Amino acid sequence: MPVSGNIDPLERFSRWMKEALESEPSEPTAMSLATVDAEGRPSERMVLLKDWSDDGFVFYTNMGSRKARHLAANPNAALCFHWKSLKRQVRIEGLAHQVDDDTADAYFASRDRGSQIGAWASHQSQPLESRFALEKEVARFAAKFNIGKIPRPPFWSGFRVVPERLEFWAFGRFRLHDRLLYRRTADGWDTERLYP
Repeated sequence: MPVSGNIDPLERFSRWMKEALESEPSEPTAMSLATVDAEGRPSERMVLLKDWSDDGFVFYTNMGSRKARHLAANPNAALCFHWKSLKRQVRIEGLAHQVDDDTADAYFASRDRGSQIGAWASHQSQPLESRFALEKEVARFAAKFNIGKIPRPPFWSGFRVVPERLEFWAFGRFRLHDRLLYRRTADGWDTERLYP
């Protein structure tokens, strides 16, 4: 079924995400995140989408992680969702900005306690001498916070990727896939169909 070009891209994304949440068997919010370091070397990994709106697409991480260091040096980022069960893909390109403290605090407070402790215990992307060393850190922070409220670590926050381009791809027979590209302009969005 062709992708209609007369719908706002964020509205289209919300519709597609709703269908993915209903049908995709594993992690429908998983997206690849591509970043580039200060020397222009690319890196890609999977992260989970935690929020989206007209303002952008949000994920969270340790600010000492490789992805966070890349985005500090070069805020250009690309995201890709692939929903195999729906035979659909969405590609997003834009600039990543760190979320404000209130937004990060609110999301951190919504996480389960084990994930909160894990955020404190993990020195994400740094060398790990053994699994036991990580388990010791988890035990240390579990004891430190005991049954009390766990605050957000000062080194943990999120990024919002503000889209400049979104491409919606839908499977077509004989590899005649349907591709619709949105580009942000001063007045809203321009749309363009692409050859498969």
